[in-house]
Amino acid sequence: MSPANEPRKSKAERTAEAREKARQIREEQLKKDKRNKLLIGWGIVVAVVAILAVVALVVSTSLKNNAPVADQGPTPANANVHGGVTLLKGSEVAKSEPGTVNIADLPSAPATPPATVKAPGADAEAGKPVKVVLYIDFICPVCKNFEAQYNETLTKLRDEGKITVEYRPLGFLDSRSTTNYSSRAANAAACVVNESPEKYSDFVNALFDKQPAEGSAGLSDDDLKKMATEVGAKSIDSCIDQKTYRPWVKYATQEASIIGVSGTPTVMVDGKQWGKGDSAQTEFPAFVEAAIKAKA
Repeated sequence: MSPANEPRKSKAERTAEAREKARQIREEQLKKDKRNKLLIGWGIVVAVVAILAVVALVVSTSLKNNAPVADQGPTPANANVHGGVTLLKGSEVAKSEPGTVNIADLPSAPATPPATVKAPGADAEAGKPVKVVLYIDFICPVCKNFEAQYNETLTKLRDEGKITVEYRPLGFLDSRSTTNYSSRAANAAACVVNESPEKYSDFVNALFDKQPAEGSAGLSDDDLKKMATEVGAKSIDSCIDQKTYRPWVKYATQEASIIGVSGTPTVMVDGKQWGKGDSAQTEFPAFVEAAIKAKA
């Protein structure tokens, strides 16, 4: 039978079909709404879990970065107890065996800060190159400016055997970041000199090149690990994770404060502080050259 010859449906039948179709549409819509609600619900759950994971990571990292640092700990190889690493010619550093430091061994701070900084181990030695000792902080913009101005001159004089340059990184400006970046960066540099001393100067240069702004979180530990790899140092991952040399940085920072270092950079040349007293009007290269001539 062709459609044209099919019997015409009654009004009641057409009404019933319309109602059935409407029912089916409602059921499909209800199923769709239910699926959407489930998807939205799971989406919210996933979002909340992701947010909680991020919060947990931030809190965990903050607790890790700001956890108390021990008063006693090891010094890296190729460094001294005053927090210093001495650069010689080229990429060579002065060799030394690892040791230990303990805050309890430091003298009490004087009631009145000393007028002149007397840096231990910084005095001139007969028959030896002029000693340039730099108390620095890796988040200190003035330290970066000093490096930009004088690093080339100091490197040239080092390579000529006329001077040695000793970096003493401090945690003076830990309060200028939210993660104790100064001490973390100093620890990373210590990790490098312990594992790959020939890469120390390159790592120091990289830290200044990528210096974060004061007040920021600073570079992350992962960034510091990556930088070490980029300059060709051996892996320092565990050293950074365990904060191996943070007690050494703490010791050096406290010792520097006791002897009168009140800011960075504080620059010593054969035991004499540049930029203070009679040297206040002397350009740094001239100050160094005068010390070299005095030994000639």
